[in-house]
Amino acid sequence: MSLAVLKSRALSGMDAPEVTVEVHLANGLPSFTIVGLPETEVKESKDRVRAALQNARFEFPAKRITVNLAPADLPKESGRFDLPIALGILAASGQIPADALDQYEFAGELSLSGELRPIRGALAMTFAICKRSDGSREAPRAFIVPGANADEAALVSDAVIYPADSLLQVCAHFAGVDAEARIARHQVRNTTVRPDYADFSDVKGQLQAKRALEVAAAGNHSVIMVGPPGTGKSMLAARFAGILPTMTDQEALESAAVQSLTSGFAIAKWKVRPFRSPHHTASGVALVGGGGTPRPGEISLAHRGVLFLDELPEFDRKVLEVLREPLESGHITISRAAKQADFPARFQLIAAMNPCPCGYYGHSNGKCRCTPDMIARYQDKISGPLLDRIDMQIQVGALPHADLLKQADGESSVLIQARVERAFERQLARQAKANNLLNTREIDSYCQPDAAAEQLLRSAMTKLNWSARAYHRVLKVARTIADLAGAETIAQAHVAEAIQYRRALREH
Repeated sequence: MSLAVLKSRALSGMDAPEVTVEVHLANGLPSFTIVGLPETEVKESKDRVRAALQNARFEFPAKRITVNLAPADLPKESGRFDLPIALGILAASGQIPADALDQYEFAGELSLSGELRPIRGALAMTFAICKRSDGSREAPRAFIVPGANADEAALVSDAVIYPADSLLQVCAHFAGVDAEARIARHQVRNTTVRPDYADFSDVKGQLQAKRALEVAAAGNHSVIMVGPPGTGKSMLAARFAGILPTMTDQEALESAAVQSLTSGFAIAKWKVRPFRSPHHTASGVALVGGGGTPRPGEISLAHRGVLFLDELPEFDRKVLEVLREPLESGHITISRAAKQADFPARFQLIAAMNPCPCGYYGHSNGKCRCTPDMIARYQDKISGPLLDRIDMQIQVGALPHADLLKQADGESSVLIQARVERAFERQLARQAKANNLLNTREIDSYCQPDAAAEQLLRSAMTKLNWSARAYHRVLKVARTIADLAGAETIAQAHVAEAIQYRRALREH
């Protein structure tokens, strides 16, 4: 047989389109050609495949070898096609049986010795394989992957995963005459262990800030914390993920699939809310994603988790402006001249900043010497439209020395999370989504305040000159506060608390 056909997967954003690997051997001067819009990493697979076959004691055919990666107009990148190309050469030259190859899909990078190295996007590829059979009677193909990718690939419950450590092991699977020569199907490990987060009980004082973060966690609201250096803003943010509702299986799969597109996903991080904290020197591309072959950025890597931006005014203003659309939509579309990719970006923004350039405005030590103009220019580094999209703006004041000398005796994250879970369950029962995700029509249906609360809202709108967006966000925060209290109707006390979470910076 001079022709072999195998199946693999490419990556295009979060999608993994099917790629047909066709290997043809013909007479003529020995050559090795790969066609089908291969990028540099794929072109280099010729040398990896040749060395791997020779070191595994297979014969490398002295023929004209043509490898076609179809469809031809889909760009192919990375070393994931090494394994199917090598198997295609062996099948086309008759060195391994080709009968069962169409029942599998293959992906793996080969070392020169024939060992299989891990690849990016194994989980995204598994998703695509299982979707292939949706709505049809055809069972999904089994997937042969490097052993290091087996755990993440097997997180999709319907996937049939066969891990392999070397090219020889894969060949033995197809050529073996007894059961011992075949690769065993991979079983996913037990992943029910509670994630280990830093605990809120470590934070001394700051009861108001803790309460605000509890409200934010219950309703999926974004927060900016304003206060002098050393008041615990970063410490509070680092513990925020521990009070968020427990991840569902679907949320965990979405988060893991995004992370598998970069450096891979570790099974130890299963159902652990991602916490991303990029430095303020990060570029816009680093934050939202990009590149010649679009990769996810920090906002997508924080999908279903927390994006913490410390020292918010120190970020370049143009970089911060790219957050405006994903904060509203929950996804990002990266467009390039020849490529376009969509990535999810349903993150919860937690930001922190000082109130002035020196950081000590309002501090009891009286160190601040910043003029009102300096303070205004510093706070104006954050644009009004972006600040308008942040639900809660809270003050984190300096603690008295006496409180710092006391033992930390605050509530644990477990207790706070229990209240958050109960409030979140009320939201799911009422509207099947978090309060922060309500649209305008749903706000009118589910966020109706009583008469006294409505009067207070009208007064606040007039005095503080809120935009329509700010009004709706205050109303959604008030709805969350009512859910935490177990109340069906938004009362005046709930609205009053929500208003206080909107006044840390210039009025919006």
